[in-house]
Amino acid sequence: MTQDRVTGAAANDWGFATARAIASKIGAVMKGRTSNEATLDGKQVVVKCAASTTDSVGVTFKMLDHLDSIIGAFQLDDGSFELWSLSPEKFRQEMRDTRSRGSSAGKVGLVRRNFFERSGTLLARVRLDAAD
Repeated sequence: MTQDRVTGAAANDWGFATARAIASKIGAVMKGRTSNEATLDGKQVVVKCAASTTDSVGVTFKMLDHLDSIIGAFQLDDGSFELWSLSPEKFRQEMRDTRSRGSSAGKVGLVRRNFFERSGTLLARVRLDAAD
């Protein structure tokens, strides 16, 4: 399914809220109100979320330059999330350009879940409950 402006904005809002909830669960401290960047165990990370029907996460090229790790939070069919960590170097090695023709065109690289699973480190499996 392709995204339009409305569905893209809804996905962005979901990812932003979900990243904050996941960061709280794993003890990461968000850096600001407008980004998914956080500090975890003294490292600069970004938490990128993918719903169960999405198989990749995207990071801006600019952001990759100052991160220690990308945390891919991939939702499973039961609603929980597997959190995989990948270095910026490995992310760059595998990334492909977004197909977007909007504001992210030429600025965002995408990496598939299966690469996180093959080349990353499993950090945790978390469940976000309605009370969280």
